Amino acid sequence: MSQITNVQIEESWKQALAAEFQQPYFAAIKQFLVQEKRAGKTIYPPGSLIFNAFNTTPLDQVKVVILGQDPYHGPRQAMGLSFSVPREVAVPASLKNIYKEINNDLGLPIPQHGDLTKWAQQGVFMLNAMLTVEARKAGSHKKIGWQKFTDAVIRVISEHHQGVVFMLWGNFARSKKALIDEMKHYVLESVHPSPLAGNGFQGCKHFSRANEILSQQGKTTIDWTVD
Repeated sequence: MSQITNVQIEESWKQALAAEFQQPYFAAIKQFLVQEKRAGKTIYPPGSLIFNAFNTTPLDQVKVVILGQDPYHGPRQAMGLSFSVPREVAVPASLKNIYKEINNDLGLPIPQHGDLTKWAQQGVFMLNAMLTVEARKAGSHKKIGWQKFTDAVIRVISEHHQGVVFMLWGNFARSKKALIDEMKHYVLESVHPSPLAGNGFQGCKHFSRANEILSQQGKTTIDWTVD
């Protein structure tokens, strides 16, 4: 667990979140994860990927935020980017629906893998509200303190930036709207892309809308392909 014990995180985030790393709740998260590991429990994602979203998308490069809830809790799925899975892992149902909407919205082909690193490298910050989960136990780390940290992350983005596009999908993500200064930023809301939420996500056109907003600000748009 050295990755989290020493908070190996990209420098701009490290500076912006320095106060959070000194808080008692953050020390409690670290202690909890170390104890769980010692007890033989499997935690996802691996320690080196807990802060993958931060390390791939530095704070000053954030253009779009896609907020997820929990890391995937199946073997080899979680990789520290919300909704993303490694190339060799089957594409999850929610991501299939995201791809379907991108296809309908922008006419882009539906990818054959679920690795969204290319988005992250362009300034799409894919944040899960909880950064870890116990294997096969959805929501198992919901109350260990991660939400205090990730709420602070959202506030930092809101304060540090201008004109970021926040994509809030589902009631949980929408509950974070209060953390965002809507005088400075753009909030796009939809039902969750999960099949359990029905087909309400289809037709939201968030991907074309995000690019329109970025273009209007003179920012480089996002290439929503993944290859």
